[in-house]
Amino acid sequence: MAGLGQKLEVRQGQGLVMTPQLQQAIKLLQMNNLELNEFVEAELERNPLLERDERSEAGGEENEPPAKSAESSEELSFDGAQAAKASEALDADSETMYSDSRSDMAGSGSESAAGPVDWSRAGKGGSFDGEDYDPGANSSRAKTLSEHLHDQLSELALNPSDRMMAAHLIDLADDDGYMRADLAETAQRLGVTVSELEAILDKLQTFEPAGIMARTLQECLALQLRAANSLDPFMAALIDHLPLLAKHDYDGLQAACGVDGEELDEMVAELRRLTPKPGLAYGSESTRAIQADVFVRERPDMGWSIELNTETLPRVLINNHYAAEIAGAARKDAKAQEFISECSQSASWLVKSLDQRARTILKVTSEIVRQQDAFFAKGVAWLRPLNLKTVADAVSLHESTVSRVTSNKYVATPRGLFELKYFFTSSIASADGGEAYSAEAVRYRIKAMIDHETADDVMSDDKIVDRLLADGIEIARRTVAKYREAMNIPSSVQRRRILKRTG
Repeated sequence: MAGLGQKLEVRQGQGLVMTPQLQQAIKLLQMNNLELNEFVEAELERNPLLERDERSEAGGEENEPPAKSAESSEELSFDGAQAAKASEALDADSETMYSDSRSDMAGSGSESAAGPVDWSRAGKGGSFDGEDYDPGANSSRAKTLSEHLHDQLSELALNPSDRMMAAHLIDLADDDGYMRADLAETAQRLGVTVSELEAILDKLQTFEPAGIMARTLQECLALQLRAANSLDPFMAALIDHLPLLAKHDYDGLQAACGVDGEELDEMVAELRRLTPKPGLAYGSESTRAIQADVFVRERPDMGWSIELNTETLPRVLINNHYAAEIAGAARKDAKAQEFISECSQSASWLVKSLDQRARTILKVTSEIVRQQDAFFAKGVAWLRPLNLKTVADAVSLHESTVSRVTSNKYVATPRGLFELKYFFTSSIASADGGEAYSAEAVRYRIKAMIDHETADDVMSDDKIVDRLLADGIEIARRTVAKYREAMNIPSSVQRRRILKRTG
């Protein structure tokens, strides 16, 4: 029997140590501007060395120092309006990129990151590379109504333009769950027809909770009854005459609905079990309108300029004069000195993290716009295939960094407001060996061809394959069938019957 013994071994290995500062930088990177403002507000309350920079707000003097630092010329500041020079190279290492360089923050007279950015100026380098930390993984915050509806939208097979319309309508919904915006005005703004928008709204009105995205109370109640398979002609008549119910005119309701008193009582009881404001099931948190984090604007030379949305970016600075003053007062108190030191380090890292976040967002957005130039110029049919790796390689960042940058960030463009993730699509090979086509663009082409069919010219899936091949797109018949079914488009036989009936 082998004896038992003890021995001492020394092993060497490598591992990533996530410092609190690096965790904070990653957390800031994946926030949108509104979430960032909330975070910074909390830091302003917690850290006495940080203060809001109001020197250029409310028509104040541009060079007027804030109250706490009236005598100080040693302020280290971050301004969302001067975030970072996009032409300046980013450091490749997560630790060294936050070296204490005051000149990087101050932006001494050079063009700011929030100003127009030219693609050719995009620097190289990386940030937050190699990390897998997700500070939001353990959050327990309940979903908002908007998030709940967008989750359901993600499961719906729609072409890009329909998806954009659907997302826009969801964003217009109020806290009660109603879509009260004028459809005609909305359609004109999006450049589509009212019938197209109504078709998308019909799909959204099938979402949970029942009654969501209704335009009126009557429509909300009808949607709930339809979902419960209870919308018969009598209940429809009752909904049409809700003013009589409000007046307790039961005789008038009996006559309008064609029922007796007992039947009317049952109908009214069923109606009162419905929810007039289905959106309130998701709490009292207000549904916030989506605001752009980045603007893309067309330049006179037909190029594109990329700017941060400075109106939603926080403006903070470190008041070194005040820090020195309270540090001197706490010189004999070890605990107070430790507290001031921690506040100073935390404030410095926050400023630098905000600066790095601005640079990284601009770099990634600039590359996306460069890759999808045809989409901005010509429309959704020209959307190119694009993945995270392509963008990450182009700007020398890790894919996880690009993923965080594009998540929950919105860009306002001449074609509308889009989440940055919208521009990442799968690809389909080109028949002539040239550049691949976006799967979203191919689906859009298929739908466009079918939309222009006549009763005498209904295309089979094989014929669609032939027409796409003539345009240089090589695609299998089963793929066409899969895309068609995903868009809820009937087969050619069914479409021919429909067109003959409606024609």
